Amino acid sequence: MTIWFATGNSHKRAELSGILPGHIIKIPADKGIPFDPDETGATFGENALIKARELRRLVLASGCGSQDPVIADDSGLCVDALDGRPGIYSARYGSIEGGKKLSDRDRNALLLQELQSRSELGDNPRRQARFVCAMVLLFSEDRFYLVQETLEGELVREERGTGGFGYDPILYLPQLGRTVAELTAEEKNQISHRGKAGKAIAKLLADG
Repeated sequence: MTIWFATGNSHKRAELSGILPGHIIKIPADKGIPFDPDETGATFGENALIKARELRRLVLASGCGSQDPVIADDSGLCVDALDGRPGIYSARYGSIEGGKKLSDRDRNALLLQELQSRSELGDNPRRQARFVCAMVLLFSEDRFYLVQETLEGELVREERGTGGFGYDPILYLPQLGRTVAELTAEEKNQISHRGKAGKAIAKLLADG
């Protein structure tokens, strides 16, 4: 089955392809479809649905894959000591309004710096955090499934590992003794927030 994935992130496409083997995963760039929807939702689920509906509209308008389902996800890092931030703004954390996004490394450094400054000020020094992924499987405007999963961990004090992307090098998994960036791709897909959400979506696809 061909599935459209509402992302411009090649790392996410690679992860989803590993989670949904046997399916052809296309992204808007494959057909030259501009894709940059306004993520105006207040939750991960709302933003995932916005992206799924927008990509379906664009695919229908382009005349390619009118019967193909669309998958969209919205994900981010929620830090307890920062009252759940950066949350739905994870990809834009630290960016100047209308300006260029920070690199993954700079964004991670900024987040750890903010957490450290909270601790020095006597605020709660908790380092518990989690990745959250809301994933939508959309068949039509009003026919869709939404699942949400998490990956629990705690923040390290400096980056560890070279795998993965985004905040992976700073989320430590105590049960494994490694950060997400120190996992193999196969290990990450088994336990990650996106991997667990994707498996639920795969079951829905299998069940028809």
